[in-house]
Amino acid sequence: MPISSIRRIIRRMGRRTKSWSTIVALTLRGNTIERRAKLFRSRSPVLLLYGLGATRRTFSILERRLHNDGYDVFSINLGGLFGTFNTDAIEELARRIDEKIERLYLKYQFRGRLSIISHSKGGLIGHYYVKRLGGENRVKLLVTLGTPHNGNPWCLLASFTPAVLFLKSLRQMIPQSPFIRRLKQGPFPKRTKFYSLYSRSDTVCPFPSAVLEEAPNVKNIEVPGVSHSEFLIKKQAYYIIKHALDDEMPASLEESTRQKVSAHLNAPPREAAHLRLVAGAKSLAFGKK
Repeated sequence: MPISSIRRIIRRMGRRTKSWSTIVALTLRGNTIERRAKLFRSRSPVLLLYGLGATRRTFSILERRLHNDGYDVFSINLGGLFGTFNTDAIEELARRIDEKIERLYLKYQFRGRLSIISHSKGGLIGHYYVKRLGGENRVKLLVTLGTPHNGNPWCLLASFTPAVLFLKSLRQMIPQSPFIRRLKQGPFPKRTKFYSLYSRSDTVCPFPSAVLEEAPNVKNIEVPGVSHSEFLIKKQAYYIIKHALDDEMPASLEESTRQKVSAHLNAPPREAAHLRLVAGAKSLAFGKK
């Protein structure tokens, strides 16, 4: 392997290690947050839902950017193991979100429907809330970041560990689990716009785990070169989130993603297998430049 390629791989390893360390440091600060948003009579509140093993502070960088750009952003403590880390069952958490949102609408007298930005497992909570609990009446936009809408193959490996015995959500996220099959049944509500952001460089939620079946209001958006944790801190991902919030997603971005997904899904079996191997090799090499 050329020295230049080795250097590029080392730089990527260093960058992603730094990003992962940043997210871990934020997560370990727990669920105590500084309230910045003025939610009373907000016309466009933005709710953040974090993923498995994370906390409200995991969103600190993204929340600050949204606040600085004028969005009324807030989060909810999802509880779980030790009262934190979002380990409870997905449908239970979605019902908790439903009840909390109704209380917030009464307390703050929101004047419009809210947007939800969610990461990893948090996206499944938002997906279930909108699709199965009538959340389309409260939610105008759902954006998921690295969310395994088709299940996560890593959870299948986790099913051979003791963790699966007391973490129901791990079982739920196994590909073709009863939960995943139920969630995918029927169309997504037309009143809510849905964007699934994914990256082929995401080794935690590997492609195509986050790819949705598209509809006029349901779109996939590829964010190249971004790892699972970097969805929360990279400006490249933030700009796409902002496009979604402002309802200004470039049609060219939607179309280029559609073509890439179509090429993968329509590839002959051998070629598709080859593409998966190539994608896996690139992931192990921390993505192409």
